[in-house]
Amino acid sequence: MTTDPLVKCASRKLLGWAAALASAAIIAVSSPVSATAEVKTLEAGKLTIGMNGDMPMTQLKDGELSGTDGEIMTWVATQIGLKPNVVQMDWAALIEATKQGKLDVMHGAMGWIEPRTKIMILSEPIYYFGTLLAQKEESNFTTFADMKGRKVGTVTGFTLVPELKGVEGIGEVKLYDTSDGVMQDLNAGRIDMAILDPPLVQYAIFKHPEWKLKQLPLTPEPDKYPIMSTKYNVIFGINKNEPELAEAINGAIKQVWKDCLNVKAMAKYGLGDKAWFIPPEKNPRIGVDREEGYQSPNADHCF
Repeated sequence: MTTDPLVKCASRKLLGWAAALASAAIIAVSSPVSATAEVKTLEAGKLTIGMNGDMPMTQLKDGELSGTDGEIMTWVATQIGLKPNVVQMDWAALIEATKQGKLDVMHGAMGWIEPRTKIMILSEPIYYFGTLLAQKEESNFTTFADMKGRKVGTVTGFTLVPELKGVEGIGEVKLYDTSDGVMQDLNAGRIDMAILDPPLVQYAIFKHPEWKLKQLPLTPEPDKYPIMSTKYNVIFGINKNEPELAEAINGAIKQVWKDCLNVKAMAKYGLGDKAWFIPPEKNPRIGVDREEGYQSPNADHCF
């Protein structure tokens, strides 16, 4: 089996970490885009942002939103003249709150899937990833067949849950309210493998080498398991009633790619490998919320 380039992040020991930290302020001082006209939000002058606090994607620290996705979101809000107003809740609650119009936008390694286009507006991507299996170093799980008779953990509300429950012969699907709970049980050996946001697992591997964990790419079986066999566009979910806001956010995200701000933000947390910025060969958005001829952004010019 060909190794997914995302796995390089673990094996390379995240070289360049110190250099990335030294450039921590880069994203904040990059050339600004032109401010857009005032857009409608739930609270005038503010962008009400939902997140679950899973690092390295999002966190609220000293009153400031940060993390890989969080720093991009903060930059986007600034470009469109809005002050971030951050709300933290569990993932399933975030989906429901955005659906009900109680948030302007939600984020945190959020993957594009067609059903979500029915309940919110999905932004341009900020990076990409596929499905990886988190596991102990001594394990070598890479296929759906490897789940036979074994316990697999993930988070309630994740898109893949119904499909995961239908994997032939799977021992048990254990659902948790938070990613922390999944990681704790994986570390303790109470589950055999976990499917979480790959940036979160990669960050945990870097921060806690004593856990002796790794993640390996799941061999795709798109005919049987299309959701877990895709490479995701990581996006922001925007209130369906705020199309002007969505347009403004998408304009700012285009500048993010142009100025490599997403690459710089990811590198600060040890996720600077080019694989995070390579789009899927076949984009599932075409014909759904993107027209024929749509070109997925990439960061080739940043490397």
